[in-house]
Formats: sequence, structure tokens, C-alpha cells
Amino acid sequence: MAAEPAAAPLKVVRKRHYGRWCSAVVALAVVALMINSMVRNPNFEWEVVARNLTSDSILAGVRMTIELTFISVVFGFAGGIVLALMRLSANPVLVAVSWTYTWLFRAVPMLVQLFLWYNIAALYPRLGLSIPGLGELWSAPTNSVISPFSAAVIALVMHQAAYAAEIVRAGILGVNTGQLDAARALGLTPLQGFRRVVLPQAMRTILPPAGNEVIGQLKTTAVVSVIALQDLLYSAQIIYQRTYEVIPLLMVATIWYMAMTTILSIGQFMIERHYGRGAAQQSAMSWQWLLRRALPRRGVHR
Repeated sequence: MAAEPAAAPLKVVRKRHYGRWCSAVVALAVVALMINSMVRNPNFEWEVVARNLTSDSILAGVRMTIELTFISVVFGFAGGIVLALMRLSANPVLVAVSWTYTWLFRAVPMLVQLFLWYNIAALYPRLGLSIPGLGELWSAPTNSVISPFSAAVIALVMHQAAYAAEIVRAGILGVNTGQLDAARALGLTPLQGFRRVVLPQAMRTILPPAGNEVIGQLKTTAVVSVIALQDLLYSAQIIYQRTYEVIPLLMVATIWYMAMTTILSIGQFMIERHYGRGAAQQSAMSWQWLLRRALPRRGVHR
């Protein structure tokens, strides 16, 4: 019986991705056309943009925007954590209070909340502290306490807390309850189990929406311009109302918002990578994975 001839080796050929290359060319062409239009259009007045980009008024507005964002995010998420724990507690009163707060401040638009706090003196002309039996300990006109900055901070913090509460609650609920049981079996107290077992896992769920919320809050601060608080947008408005250079000043504000958003996005990526160490999801978010996806793959065809 004659032996069968050896099989020919498989020929490895590169898989063609014509659709991928065509779509990339079209996308790059559109981007190039947009950039060319913006650069060559004299109505953008880039020399005015460059002159005002680092002016004192604009930089003061940038500082105010960063300050409002930082305060509202820190205190908003602190309040959100408290509200989330109240919502997850076994106390029905705390659950009802947390649910009502979240519903109320998510139902009312941010701009309406801002106007309400700015005009709170119409409801309460004076603020005071009284203790039964001791009488009034302190009192002051509301307008002297609630300045435009105070009204903006209160509105931003209370608005942010409602959204942060849902983000934190979703992250905690995403951790299997068996993890806490396992922590108890290892002898950890409930607080230690929450801090060392539940919280690190919940952070992987909390961070992506929290990062989006921080970036959104940065841009939400622009609403304070309606109460004449000099943030970045209001600083640009003050200048173009005097010089009538509307588009260049709006481009200045746009460039600063893009720069701050980019920095926050990089920070979000670094924090997500830190808390996602060892997780399969992290490998999908790594630069190496993105690079592999960008490069063409080889296919085997028989």
C-alpha cells in the first residue's frame, strides 16, 4: 500500500480590510476639510483669539470655573456617598428621604435651581439661628449671606449630590453580596469588609460615570454666567460686549473648556487604570489593546 503524499503547507495571506481603509480615508478627509475651513476663514479672527487667550480677565474666569468645579465635585460626591448609603440602609425613613432628595434635584433643571437660590431672599429676607429657651443667637439679612458665589456653590453642590448618589449606589449594588460574606468569614468587620473588599470593586463601576459627571460639571458651571458671576464664559461675554468680537471670544472660551476637559479625561484614564489592575476590563481599555485594534490583522485562508 503506497504512502499518502505530505500535505502542502498552508499559505498565510493578509486579510484585506477595504471598508476599514475607505472609512478611515473619508473620515480623515472630512477632518482635514474642517480644519482647513477653520484656519482659512478670516471670520474666526485667530489673531484676536491669540491676543485674548491669556488675558487677565479670561484667566480670572478660568480660575473661577476650576474653583466652582472643584468645590461642587468634592462636596457633591461627599453628599452623594451619604445619600447612597442612606438609600441602601435598612431604615425606611432614610431610604425615603434619600429617594425624595434625588428625585427632587434631578427633576428640577439646574438653571431653575440656580435662580431659586439666587433669589432666596424673596422667601426668607433674614436668616437666623434660634434655640428654644435661649432666643435668637444670630441673625443677618439673607442677601448679605447668599452672594452670587454662594448661590452658585449651593446650587451646583446640591445638584451634583443627587446624580453622584445614583452613581455610587449603582457601583455598590454591582458588587456581589457574597463578597461581603466572604470578608466576614475571613474575620473582617463590616467596615473593613466594605473598605477593603466592596469599595475597590465598586470603584471600577463608579469611576467611568463619575468621570463623565465631573467633565459634565465643568461645563455646567457655565450657567452661573446668568447671575453675573465671572466664570470663563461670563469673562468672554464681558469682553465681546465691549469689542463686538463675538466669535473670537467664544473660540477663546471653547479652547479653554477643551483644554480643561482633556486634562480631566487623562486623569480619569489614569485613575481607571489604577483601580482596574488585574481586571479583564482593564486590558480592554489599555493602550496596547487599542494599538492592536488599530493595526490590521492577519487571516488564514485555505
